[in-house]
Amino acid sequence: MPAAKKKTTTANASPERRRELLNIAAEVFAAHGYNATTVRRIADEAGMLAGSLYYHFDSKESMLDEILSSFLTELWDGYDAVLAAGLGPRQAIEALVTESFREIDRHRAAVAIYQKEAKHLAAQPRFDYLADSQEKFEKAWLGTLERGVADGIFRADLDIRLTYRFVRDTVWVAASWYRPGGQHSPEEIARQYLSMVLDGIAVRA
Repeated sequence: MPAAKKKTTTANASPERRRELLNIAAEVFAAHGYNATTVRRIADEAGMLAGSLYYHFDSKESMLDEILSSFLTELWDGYDAVLAAGLGPRQAIEALVTESFREIDRHRAAVAIYQKEAKHLAAQPRFDYLADSQEKFEKAWLGTLERGVADGIFRADLDIRLTYRFVRDTVWVAASWYRPGGQHSPEEIARQYLSMVLDGIAVRA
């Protein structure tokens, strides 16, 4: 997922209003899909005329770009800090999973959009950073798992790529049901997930 590049759109709006409109757009994109979402639909959700939305953004593509690039930039700020911390393999996996749930908490709609749209968007030049980010994401996780096997922390018989896909999908699918401010904090959900993934669910004899 990044080091995403940010694009410049119409610049006269206040940062707070732009952020509010992007949050609304993200929820609409996540609920209805990018292709099915019109500028009018976003404007209706924001309680404004469609033409007024162009005062803030030049297109719905610009809105989606800013939503995804902002999310991915923040995600990689957290991931890069984990990867640079010199943690052991298990501790690194725990930290990456926890950081992932924090991002779902902060950017649930953006994560949902990424899950649904990234594959076909990455073929467009404007969104080519999505493919770069995915490659970097995979390298970080596979490298950590491989280090864990080499160090004897994880089982030697693990299929590393299958394990990566399982952990990745198990974590990020949570964006489909997670709602900020719910019963469990992102850190608590991460702890429960990690307990199941790393230690299993059966009682040990």
